[in-house]
Amino acid sequence: MDLIELCERGLIPDALTRLGMRKLIGQRLVDEAAQQGERRAQRFAQFLDELRASPIAIETQAANAQHYEVPAEFFHRHLGPHLKYSCCLYPQGDESLAQAEAAMLQLYTERAGLADGQSILDLGCGWGSLSLYLAQRYPRARVVGLSNSHGQREFIEAQARQRGLSNLTILTGNIVQFQMPETQLAGGFDRVLSIEMFEHMKNYGQLFAKVAGWLKPDARVFVHVFAHKLLAYHFEVQGRSDWMSQYFFTGGTMPSEHLFAHFQDDLKLERQWWVNGRHYEKTANHWLENLDAARAQILPLFEQAYGGAAPARLWLQRWRMFYLAVAELFGYAQGEEWGVAHYLFSPRARA
Repeated sequence: MDLIELCERGLIPDALTRLGMRKLIGQRLVDEAAQQGERRAQRFAQFLDELRASPIAIETQAANAQHYEVPAEFFHRHLGPHLKYSCCLYPQGDESLAQAEAAMLQLYTERAGLADGQSILDLGCGWGSLSLYLAQRYPRARVVGLSNSHGQREFIEAQARQRGLSNLTILTGNIVQFQMPETQLAGGFDRVLSIEMFEHMKNYGQLFAKVAGWLKPDARVFVHVFAHKLLAYHFEVQGRSDWMSQYFFTGGTMPSEHLFAHFQDDLKLERQWWVNGRHYEKTANHWLENLDAARAQILPLFEQAYGGAAPARLWLQRWRMFYLAVAELFGYAQGEEWGVAHYLFSPRARA
């Protein structure tokens, strides 16, 4: 039995698990040539070639199965009240999860330049944290959310009905094949926002070209991704240590802070910001704390979803390990290696 299996069985204390994760994170920096400029540049050039030769996304069904088609109640039990399944913001450092969710949502409105009356697309809308927030905050806006999960759409629509929101439409589709219905375009969107979806993408040139076709001439696109300050790499399963790639980010991408600057044929990068990784560390630790507090309620959900008590315990521990890994990755080196990048794009003038 190896160390990972011992962790999955819950036989290693969290403190030791975190220590082992930090060692693997340090090895990742070595493997990716973080301190070797020439080799890093060569690897990055090869990485760009691979992205440009790829489809928009791969393994989209795996991402669904790993994150979004587990029982909805699981997320309701341990995320914050907005069900924000992405990095939150802790401006003072001691905010509750609810306060941190609201702080990041507020930051999006400022950086994206949102206003009432706009036509807004939430690309990769998750459990509707942003879509519902915007529809409620801007009652005269037309808000459209795109999800790859039928379960998420049903949940968001039910929430919209409960809140009496008539200005929100949720679409379901795989971004690789998805074509925006003409009825939803209505001359184009004023704003497109995408929160932690681009990490599941590959060919950003094709993706940006598709999004650009949905925009008004003076529109803006706001993107939030997790990223490394220098390194960009694929989530690939090459051995047992690639545990997160196997169970939680199959087909995913770790962007570097400046990756999207290499894909500006259709969208022009206007501005970018950096959010220190400690904010994601705090977010993941809050999720873990809530997960542990709701263990008795979550295990029966997992027993039904995964077919028995033993796999339920295994998968609950895997989710614990996932949140431990997220906390350690983004907290590494005081949050100065991995963090969250925000970008604001405008459409290129069309010929």
